Amino acid sequence: MSTLMALIVVLAILMTIVGGETGIRSFFSVLINTILLILVAMLISWGINIAILTLIFIPLKLVTIIFLGTHDYTVAKNSFYSAFLICLIVSAFIWGCQYFAQAAGLGPEAGELLVGLSQMPGLDYPMIAVAVAIFSTLGAIAEAAVAMSSGLLEIKKHNPNISEEELMSSGNAIGTDVLGTAMNTILFGLFGSFLALFLWYFRLHYTIGEVLNEKLFVNEALIIMYSLIGVILTVPLSSFMLSRGMSKKGLKNESRKSDHN
Repeated sequence: MSTLMALIVVLAILMTIVGGETGIRSFFSVLINTILLILVAMLISWGINIAILTLIFIPLKLVTIIFLGTHDYTVAKNSFYSAFLICLIVSAFIWGCQYFAQAAGLGPEAGELLVGLSQMPGLDYPMIAVAVAIFSTLGAIAEAAVAMSSGLLEIKKHNPNISEEELMSSGNAIGTDVLGTAMNTILFGLFGSFLALFLWYFRLHYTIGEVLNEKLFVNEALIIMYSLIGVILTVPLSSFMLSRGMSKKGLKNESRKSDHN
């Protein structure tokens, strides 16, 4: 058994022990998302339109992340709606930024690996960069949406008569905590994955200008910024959508009770 397989087995056991049924579903969510990413890569290599593939796989990945990783259907449904809307907004922003950044493709660091290989495989590298950036932001946006939805639903359950304004205020308070943890997770993920590259830059005496013009660094930095922007947008939009939806649902329930009386 390889190290990777051993770690996968350990992960499955720990998720089952800690999370129970929800942990098992979350583990299968990770596996399904991995399969979806492999499928996307295969379809792109076969020449399928990248923009259409991205639009199809955004809701598929969000459904897999949110519905399989959440035991409460109401939380999952509200989280999906808010996360999907935010993903569409962030996707349009990503497309514009990638167009102006012109950071798609392979950097000079990959030159030795590509010796003897064609560097014109007939793929649309700018659109691939857009798709990679969009898929990289989905996890952070979905996680923030689930956290916001869970917190607001718990507040509504314990205080059914809470007003829409108070619910919005509570959502913003929850959002500040979500923002802090999400940003730290994203930033430490960048430093962890790029530590070796940073050391390489220092040992080769790269200037600040050279680092800021490196395709590898620019692409990763842009993805981090997209994820942070997506999480920041998730807080107010989720608070607004969920508070409005819960308030309308509460009014409908009250009107039904009065009709029965």
